[in-house]
Amino acid sequence: MFADRKVIVVMPAYNAARTLLQTHAEVLAQGVVDLVIVVDDASKDETTALANTLPQTIVHTHKKNLGYGGNQKSCYRLALEHGADIVVMVHPDYQYTPKLLPAMVSLIGNGLYSCVIGSRILGGRAVVQGMPWWKYVANRGLTFVENIVLGAKLSEYHTGYRAFSRKLIESLPLAANGDDFVFDNQMIAQVIYYGHSIAEVSCPTRYFAEASSINLRRSIKYGFGCLATALAFRLSRMGLIRSRLFPPIDGPPVTPAPQTASASTAEHR
Repeated sequence: MFADRKVIVVMPAYNAARTLLQTHAEVLAQGVVDLVIVVDDASKDETTALANTLPQTIVHTHKKNLGYGGNQKSCYRLALEHGADIVVMVHPDYQYTPKLLPAMVSLIGNGLYSCVIGSRILGGRAVVQGMPWWKYVANRGLTFVENIVLGAKLSEYHTGYRAFSRKLIESLPLAANGDDFVFDNQMIAQVIYYGHSIAEVSCPTRYFAEASSINLRRSIKYGFGCLATALAFRLSRMGLIRSRLFPPIDGPPVTPAPQTASASTAEHR
């Protein structure tokens, strides 16, 4: 608990058996997390079996692969169902350090922000820490364009390390988002669209063989998806289109939809 608020870490997992235990242990070592939810997106390794041995953990396994965005929809839905007041997404590949959890949770728990992201760009060491140069250039270029179109001043939009208040998650139309990697970008754009401020925390990042990464082809697809999201954002703001991603601000909130292709859930304490 933090300030009487229940903190749940969600881990969207796919073939994460080699790094799951280390990541999970460091998450619990921070002393602010009440529960961890691991959603295994039909991994081909021992991710589910290992997750089932972990303390303070709920394991949910998809019968078929739903994609990174589809996985997150399950993550946030389950976190809300289990009473989360603060939800933090931590990738189980140990690329982002869980040691930032107390700082990110405190910014939300103290009522300062409803969204906090871990930025790989703040601090200026992303390339030194192993980010491929082409990813760095793409990150900076997309971020520059998105800041102009979305009217924000973020250092990056593409980090997978995020924390949200319950109220914020409940207010976003996450069910309308894509099931691939563009989900991350669409969610941040929605946060900005509905007028929420985003805090950024400098986040050292590891790049190694076991860390998840998308290839060049999927990166290009992701980049165009980000640009399409930014365009839909601006046109919706101008009242020129009606977008499922950005429904009218006075419309009803949409919570994450249940994922029909999911299997049993097991809890371990």
